[in-house]
Amino acid sequence: MFLVDTTVFSTPASTRPRLDRRRHASAVVTLAWWRLLALVWLLGVQATAPTHATEPGVEQMRLQRTSEGLLLSARVALEPTPAVEDALLKGVPLYFVWQADVLRDRWYWTDKRVASVSRTWRLAYQPLTRRWRLSLSNDATASGGAAGLQYALHQNFDNLPAALASVGRVARWKIADEKQLRDGADQRVEFSFRLDLSLLPRPFQIGMVNHPEWVIEVQRQLDVPRQTEPDPVADDAAANAAR
Repeated sequence: MFLVDTTVFSTPASTRPRLDRRRHASAVVTLAWWRLLALVWLLGVQATAPTHATEPGVEQMRLQRTSEGLLLSARVALEPTPAVEDALLKGVPLYFVWQADVLRDRWYWTDKRVASVSRTWRLAYQPLTRRWRLSLSNDATASGGAAGLQYALHQNFDNLPAALASVGRVARWKIADEKQLRDGADQRVEFSFRLDLSLLPRPFQIGMVNHPEWVIEVQRQLDVPRQTEPDPVADDAAANAAR
């Protein structure tokens, strides 16, 4: 004869509040969807982004020291990447900055900054007229980002290549007065041209920093001539005015 143990074991009910199973399941599904979307976006960026940023080619670079001052002429070949061109076509304005600093060597201390100038080009597409509008600002001390820039010149172009050709060119840009320079001293100009992402609206800056398709920048150094040189352009203008 077999005896069956009929002892019943029981545990006290938990005092913790019960979880809402439906809400918990919904939260898990939502989190999974966000992770999936983030993964798809990341894979898409990695698949379309080039492995290295392409530096625009410098087609011309000249520094003149005349009685008028120190003049810089340069031309940069701009070819926008698909991401940059797509943003422009969607109406996002982009800002390109020319920056030039004149430095004088000092053996006993850090180099002295003799002069510093900058100019900002704002490029925007106007869908209604299908034209490109280019605005120039020479205000290097503007506060408030792009909203604080004061534009003194506006130009319209029928196509993007023509607008970019104007953006990437400076002619006889005065970066220092002659009285700021010193004869016989070792002086140099450090200049750069770049697409300034910091002037974009904050939402557009997310994910663009250090992204190869959005890195457009050129940096160069030029030695300042030790003496003032004749200026054929100024001499011709003075001769024509005297006639």
